[in-house]
Amino acid sequence: MQDFHLLATFALIGVTIVAYASERFTMEAVSLASLSVLLLVFGFFPYTDTQGVALTPARLLAGFSDPALVTVIALLIVGQGLFATDAIDGPARTFSRLGGASGRRAIFLVIIAAGALSAFLNNTPVVVIFIPILTVIAAQRRYPGFKVFMPLSFMCILGGMTTLLGSSTNLIAAGVARDYGVIVSFFDLTAMGLMLAAVGSLYVLFIMPSMMKERSQGMVRDHSTHGAQFIGEIPISPGHPFIGLQSRAGMFPDIRDLTPRLMHRRDIPILPPFEDITLSAGDTLVVTGTRQAFSRALAHGSAVAEPDEAAEGADIADESGESQRPGPDYHLVEVVIAPGSRFAGRTIQLSGIRARYGVSVFGVQRKSRMARMPLSEIRLEPGDTLLLGGHYDQILQLRGDHDLLLLEHSAEPVPQSRKATIAFAIFLAIIVFSAFDILPIVVSAVTGAALMMAFGCLTIYQAARAFDRQVFLLVGSSIALATAMQATGGAALIAETAVTALDGASVPVVLSLLFLLMACMTNVLSNNATAVLFIPIALGIAGRLNVPPEAFVAAVIFAANTSFATPIGYQTNLLVMGPGHYSFRDYVKAGLPLVILIWLTFSFIAPWYYAL
Repeated sequence: MQDFHLLATFALIGVTIVAYASERFTMEAVSLASLSVLLLVFGFFPYTDTQGVALTPARLLAGFSDPALVTVIALLIVGQGLFATDAIDGPARTFSRLGGASGRRAIFLVIIAAGALSAFLNNTPVVVIFIPILTVIAAQRRYPGFKVFMPLSFMCILGGMTTLLGSSTNLIAAGVARDYGVIVSFFDLTAMGLMLAAVGSLYVLFIMPSMMKERSQGMVRDHSTHGAQFIGEIPISPGHPFIGLQSRAGMFPDIRDLTPRLMHRRDIPILPPFEDITLSAGDTLVVTGTRQAFSRALAHGSAVAEPDEAAEGADIADESGESQRPGPDYHLVEVVIAPGSRFAGRTIQLSGIRARYGVSVFGVQRKSRMARMPLSEIRLEPGDTLLLGGHYDQILQLRGDHDLLLLEHSAEPVPQSRKATIAFAIFLAIIVFSAFDILPIVVSAVTGAALMMAFGCLTIYQAARAFDRQVFLLVGSSIALATAMQATGGAALIAETAVTALDGASVPVVLSLLFLLMACMTNVLSNNATAVLFIPIALGIAGRLNVPPEAFVAAVIFAANTSFATPIGYQTNLLVMGPGHYSFRDYVKAGLPLVILIWLTFSFIAPWYYAL
């Protein structure tokens, strides 16, 4: 019966790997299916190891409460808090401007900055925030977009290898290693990780772009049109941040992102160019801008919702009349005027949208040319796109409405920019407390996530959106498989087989071949699953070779991160596949040489670095 459990575990692991690699089923479905079968096998046929310890369902499900998994989820919430407050948007944009007039230098600086940031923040959200920045730079500088996005993903993966926080793989592998008595501290990966990242960066920045060919001639042009313009208006009330701004050369250069098209002063329209005009209370600006521009204007108080609309969870206007700023639950969303809508033919002011739905209209977009006029006087037509603002529960009420077609994917919370300092301080505290072992990283991360919500940097709903169910199910089920493999002696059997096959080979050769095996596996299986499954195997090999286990743990972590050769190897590869218009072949062509380069670099440096 002992052999039955061992063979059943190996068979289930093999089927699970094939199912993950086939992409015929979702990752969640495969994870749940493998976990269910594993529980059924050991439920119907109980197993007790040689020491008399039963492999119970509680042991198999313990992975879902693993501190490393909890840490990953908490850090994703913290990262969501950073992005919800635009805490790192300013530094990122500053880096993008350092390239000067050279498009290539600007792109390189931004990609390097993203890689550096990935050392201290999970690399997936870093890629998310840098994709739009690189899209804008590539469009403005006429730089080929297909040479931008895959290097961004690969550089962030390389940067994530250098610290414990850089990748969920590092945290999960370190957590599993800790269960076996091997402690991986915050900077234990840094020295070796920097050497691997430096070699990989040279390839990513200088060799890989020349290997790639464009598949869509209109890609950069399409990016340049990303983010259509809305026309809206901004009333200048007492205490408004625009008061006192002066026109220069016919424009208002201090008003960023939004472009003034018309100005009303005491009901007198003033068209551009605006000569010798100083904005004052009572003026109204008709402006054009993207949805992101209006979102930033709301965040900084230069655009406001209706008074009762913004009040809940918002800063209340003080006696000076300073503008209210929406709270973290306030969202902007796009809706389309449906054919036959009751609002067609009505002006925005008399449409009753505000009274019926409790939302504010910030802008309107029309494919045909619109006359420059106050927003309230624009007469709506079928096909117009409105930019609405409201609390999330108010936006949800638009679902199924026949007059306004809700584009639910466009709903985004307004950044809580005024709380950016708080969010960054929380993030910095997590880094400091973890780096200097003041608190366990799981304690710092969970506390940081709680503080993000306590200070209003993000809502419970936003925190729930940061929760990655794929990671949760994948890690939990993979740890269950690893537990079964270890308890049934599977890990020991693989270690013995590997040592026997490499009988007489030196430790560096064994370490190198183990790295290559895992580097291949991580590109068809999740990197987290690869790390979880191979940590016990690597530790078993290290024990049988009677060498320090740190080198083998590092090999697992670095090899599991070399997920460059397929788009399914890592989530960031999937994130850039659309913007870069990449095919599966592109990843194999550009990523496989990088996998080999990292493997060879580790094989030559690791024996010297770890004194093997």
